Amino acid sequence: MPIATVNPATGETLKTFEALGPEEIERRLALARSAFEHHRTLPFKDRAALLNRAADLLEEDQQDIARVMTTEMGKPIGAARAEAAKCVKAMRWYADRAEKLLADEQPPAGDVEDSGAARATVRYRPLGVVLAVMPWNFPLWQVVRFAAPALMAGNVGLLKHASNVPQTALYLEDLFSRAGYPQGCFQTLLVGSGAVESVLRDPRVAAATLTGSEGAGRAVATVAGDEIKKTVLELGGSDAYVVMPSADLERAVGTAVKARVQNNGQSCIAAKRFIVHTDVYDDFCDRFSAAMKQLTVGDPMDEATDVGPLASEQGRQDLEELVDDAVHRGATARCGGRRPSNLDRGWYYEPTVLTGISEEMRIHHEETFGPVAAVYRVSGADEAVAVANDSPFGLSSNAWTRDEAEVDRFARDLEAGGVFFNGMTASHPALPFGGVKRSGYGRELSGHGIREFCNVTTLWHGAQ
Repeated sequence: MPIATVNPATGETLKTFEALGPEEIERRLALARSAFEHHRTLPFKDRAALLNRAADLLEEDQQDIARVMTTEMGKPIGAARAEAAKCVKAMRWYADRAEKLLADEQPPAGDVEDSGAARATVRYRPLGVVLAVMPWNFPLWQVVRFAAPALMAGNVGLLKHASNVPQTALYLEDLFSRAGYPQGCFQTLLVGSGAVESVLRDPRVAAATLTGSEGAGRAVATVAGDEIKKTVLELGGSDAYVVMPSADLERAVGTAVKARVQNNGQSCIAAKRFIVHTDVYDDFCDRFSAAMKQLTVGDPMDEATDVGPLASEQGRQDLEELVDDAVHRGATARCGGRRPSNLDRGWYYEPTVLTGISEEMRIHHEETFGPVAAVYRVSGADEAVAVANDSPFGLSSNAWTRDEAEVDRFARDLEAGGVFFNGMTASHPALPFGGVKRSGYGRELSGHGIREFCNVTTLWHGAQ
């Protein structure tokens, strides 16, 4: 895949970039290792000053970088601005809290005495150079939610971004440089996926984090496992959205629309499988389909647009194949199910609601990365849990109910890294984020995320 900005609203290639050669990659690896030896010794207040400065600059750049993101991957311009603002918030959150999150821990005095120590401490020390392999769908946020905690912990970063968002990738390197980070603390590697293995195998790289497809995660995990290097993986998701009879149906429907079409439907944590109790199924489907039909599909630079194009022609083709397979096997398209007739350029697809989903359909087991919703009818909580868990993925989930017994049931039994009750799944700096099953392992964000790339060190002191 070429490293290029291709506007998904038009299909036009705007700018291409040459991949870095072996000599330049070697130079950057050496620079990263050298930068780590300095950065790891900085006091937290100095690291915080750097990150807060980066946040200030990003806030100033919000409109400009939003336009770059929209041009490169097609998200509506309002959503792009919101993504930049979210990154600013996360940077400041970690700048303010990292020192406390990574403070030395003192085991209970009785346990220390029992170990034979005069005193003992647990300390969090940075691992070193961390390789980040990041996706195009949230090209700023996915990187910042890794970089902010990693840099505050004393690590340094190498970014291998998706090949279709090179300008966003280069902006991130420039942002941290302008903020005053020493050369080598955060670098962008404009390389293809074929170069990832050699970089990850380099002894100067201590660990890796990847957000992306199941296949990409498996490839990185295989190499890292062979090298015995720490990894955090956030892979695909096919999140369940359960609606029970006691739910506030108006809110459940309104949130369902937002949850399905956020980022043009291209989000790992977007609700994708809507599992609705039979008592409210018909009403939900009528309201949901009507609301999806009313969405405005068009130019993502237009403030009035609700749903822009998919990020790539291949992505639209993959989505079309899933929908066509489902319809061929008996599903009904309550709305959408085709390309918009009024848009002759770009990779657009209509917001779509499918009912009558069955197990033999590909869409039952595969992730839909676009504005397509699959709706299931269930008879009760038992069946809702069974359908929700009948997926290879387990990133997050939603449950709409005002019945406390059902809340307890779903909290106990839904197989996912998160369960959001009566609201939409979202990531926040204070809350751990990650999945189970084929959605990956490890956690980002919160105190759990900042400690993922730390050496949890025991300091044991005998009597002098």
